Amino acid sequence: MNPKVRWQSLCWTLGCVFIASEWFLVRGDSVPTHNMSNKERNELKEEAREMFYHAYNAYMDNAYPADELMPLSCKGRIRGVSPSRGDLDDVLGNFSMTLVDSLDTLVLLNDFEEFEHAVKLVIENVRFDSDIVVSVFETNIRMIGGLLSAHILAEYIQKEADYMPWYRGELLEMAKDLGYRLLPAFNTSTGIPHARVNLRHGMKVEELRQSRETCTACAGTILLEFAALSRLSGEPIFERKAHASMDALWKLRNRGSDLMGTVLNVHNGDWVRRDSGVGAGIDSYYEYCLKSYVLLGDGKYLARFNRHYSAVMKYISQGPMLLDVHMHRPHAKSRNFMDALLAFWPGLQVLSGDLKPAVQTHEMLYQVMQMHTFIPEAFTFDFQIHWGQHPLRPEFIESTYFLYKATGDHYYLQVAKKALQTLQKHARVDCGFAAVNDVRTGKHEDRMDSFVLSETIKYLFLIFADPSELILDLDSFIFTTEAHLLPLSLGQLTNATSEVIDQDDHVAMDYMRSCPSPNKLFPETVRRPLRDLVTGVCPRISNSKRLRALDFQSSNADHLRTVYDMGISMVSLGDGKVQLMHSFYNAKSPEDAEKGLLFMQEMLELSKSQTVSQLTELQAVFFSTGSDESIEVIMAGPSHFSPELTGENSIRQKVVYANPIKLCSELQNEVNGRIVIVERGECTFVDKARKAQAAKAVAVIVIDNVVGSTSQDSPMFAMSGDGVSDVTIPVVFVFTKDAEPLHAAIKNNTDLEVNIMQMVELKKRIEKMRIQKVYEN
Repeated sequence: MNPKVRWQSLCWTLGCVFIASEWFLVRGDSVPTHNMSNKERNELKEEAREMFYHAYNAYMDNAYPADELMPLSCKGRIRGVSPSRGDLDDVLGNFSMTLVDSLDTLVLLNDFEEFEHAVKLVIENVRFDSDIVVSVFETNIRMIGGLLSAHILAEYIQKEADYMPWYRGELLEMAKDLGYRLLPAFNTSTGIPHARVNLRHGMKVEELRQSRETCTACAGTILLEFAALSRLSGEPIFERKAHASMDALWKLRNRGSDLMGTVLNVHNGDWVRRDSGVGAGIDSYYEYCLKSYVLLGDGKYLARFNRHYSAVMKYISQGPMLLDVHMHRPHAKSRNFMDALLAFWPGLQVLSGDLKPAVQTHEMLYQVMQMHTFIPEAFTFDFQIHWGQHPLRPEFIESTYFLYKATGDHYYLQVAKKALQTLQKHARVDCGFAAVNDVRTGKHEDRMDSFVLSETIKYLFLIFADPSELILDLDSFIFTTEAHLLPLSLGQLTNATSEVIDQDDHVAMDYMRSCPSPNKLFPETVRRPLRDLVTGVCPRISNSKRLRALDFQSSNADHLRTVYDMGISMVSLGDGKVQLMHSFYNAKSPEDAEKGLLFMQEMLELSKSQTVSQLTELQAVFFSTGSDESIEVIMAGPSHFSPELTGENSIRQKVVYANPIKLCSELQNEVNGRIVIVERGECTFVDKARKAQAAKAVAVIVIDNVVGSTSQDSPMFAMSGDGVSDVTIPVVFVFTKDAEPLHAAIKNNTDLEVNIMQMVELKKRIEKMRIQKVYEN
C-alpha cells in the first residue's frame, strides 16, 4: 500500500485525523476560537527563527565541536574534560551532537547555505572511533536519526533546488559506521539491546561487564532509525536487530493487562521495575509501535499499539491525568506524581485519531504550565511540584503542534505563543537558552540539551509557519521521537520485516473510539469544562439539588452513587487516605460531568482550608539555645512515606550532617543512633530516608536546597514517596532560611541535641509551662 494512503487509511480506521483537519480548516468559523492574525503569526514565526539562531550561533561560536553548549559558562561541554554529571553524560560521545541534531532544522528554515556549511563540518570533523561509552538510545535518536534525516534532505534539495551538487551520500556512510558500532549492544540472549555500548570496543570493556538493565523506551525506540538505515544503505542487519528487540519486548508485556514495565533485564527478560505509565522509561516505545506501522506498513505494529493503547486508556488514563500503575496489578497506583515526559502523549493520540482525550490531557498540562511558568519535571496529582527542574523539554510544544494541525483551532497558536514568550523571558541568556534548575525560583542550570534546537524550537517554528512557505510537504514525512524527518516513501523500499505474525498480534480494534463527529465535538467544548481544573473557578451549575463537597459522606451509598455518575472514582492511597479522580468520559452525561468538576473544585478548596486550619500535620524541630532554657522552634513538614510524630511521641537525639550531604550515595560517616541532616536534591526524599535508616539513624531532617526559601513565603508541604511503605523512622522537611538557626547552633555545639515532635503538641506544652510559671509567680 502506498505509505501516504496507508496513513490516511489509518486515520479512517482510528479516528479521522485528516478528515477532522480538513473539516476544521474549511468550517473553522463555526468553532469558537480567538483567531490569530496572519501578521502576528508571521511575527511569531520570525521570532522562533531568531530564537533558533540565537542558540545555534551561541553553540557554533562558543562550543563547537563539543557535543553541547553550556550557556551560562558560554563554552562547550566535552566528555572527559568538563566536570562529570554521572549517567547524564552517557548522551555525549564527543561527536558534535548539537550540530548533527540541528541539521534538518536548518533545511526547514530554508537556510541551505548554512546547512551546506554544517554538513561539510560534520563530514570533515566528526568521527566515531572513540574509546567512550555512550547511551544506545540517545546515540540512535540524536546522531543516527540526525545523520539520516540530513542525508535525505541533502539529496532532496540537491534534486529540487539544484543545491549541493558535490554531496555523494557521506552522511549515510557515517550513519552506517555508527550503526555498526551500536550493534554489539544487541548481542543478548533476548535480542533486547544493552543500555550502553563502547564506540570502539563494543561490550568488551570492564565498565560494561556487569551491564544487564535497560528501560523499555531505550530498547523500543530503535526501529524507525534502524529500518531507515537498512533501507537506505541496503544492509538489512540493522532493521532485523530492531525488529527482534520489538518482538522480544512485546512478548514480555503483562498478558493480563497488556501493559509494559519500566526497567528490565536484557539477559533473561525479567522485569526490574514494574511501574507502568506513558512517561519516563516507556514513552517512546508506544510512539514507535504506532509510527513503525505508519512508516513500514507492518500491520503487527498497529495491532500491538491498539492493544497497548486500550490498556493505557483502561488503567492509566484517569480523565485528563495519566497515573502510573503496577503492570501486574493495574488497579493499584505505583506512584503519586506524573512526569513531564508524558506531555508527548496527546500528540500521539492525535496521530491515532483519539482527539477528545488528547485535548483534555493537553489542557491539564497547559494549566500546570501556567501555574508553575514551566511544566516541572514531575508534579503531584494535585499539581504541586515534585521535581522542580525544567530542561526546556519539547514534548508539550510537540503535542500543541499536532493538535493545531489536526483541528486548525487558533487556541493552540495562542498556547504556542505563551510557550515561546515563556522561553524568551525565563530561559534566554546571553549565550543561548539555559535549562531551569527549579521552576519555583527560576534559577538557571548550565545546560542546553541538543533537543532544544532539534525539537523545542523546531516545533515552535513549524506551528507558526504556513505550510506553503516550507520546501517540504510534511505530510509526506514522519517525525521520529527526536523530531527528525523520515519520508513515508521508505515503506516502498525493500521490506525487511517478517511476514510471520505472532498469534498475539491479531488486530484489536475493540477499544478504539469511533470517528469523533465535528458537529458536536471540539475542541473548545471539550476544553471548556477542564479550563479551571488546576486553578480558577469552575462553571456554576444552577441545579440546587447538586451534591456539595461539604455535605459528602463516603459512608452514604446515595452519595457514592451520585459521585460515580459524575465521573468520579476513588483510589485508596493507604493509611486511610483516598484520592478522588474525575474522568469526563466516565460521567453519566455532560451535565453530570460538569457537576463532577465543580464537586472536585469544592473538594480542593475544602482540602486547602482544612490543611491551613489544622496544624496537626505540621512537625516542630526545636532545641535549647543557651543556659536560660530558651528554645528555638522551627516549623517542619511531615512526609507521606514515614511515621508522623503525633500526640506525645517525640524524638530527642544528637544531630549529625550526612556525608555526602545530599545522601544520594553511600554514607561515609557514622550516624548510628543520631538524627541525620541531609540536603534536598539529586535523588528522592524517600531514597535519602532509606539510606539513613539502613545506617541506623533515628530520624531525618531534610533541608531545602533552594536559596532563601522560607515557610513565610512558601506553603509547607508533605514530602512524597514512591508508593512503598518501608521507612520506619520520622522524616521532616525544613526550608533553607528557617534552618539557619539550626546550622548556627550546631556550629557552636557539635553535640547539640535536637527534638522533633508534633507542632500542636509542642504548643500545648509551651502553653502549659507558661501557665505554670504564671501560677508559681
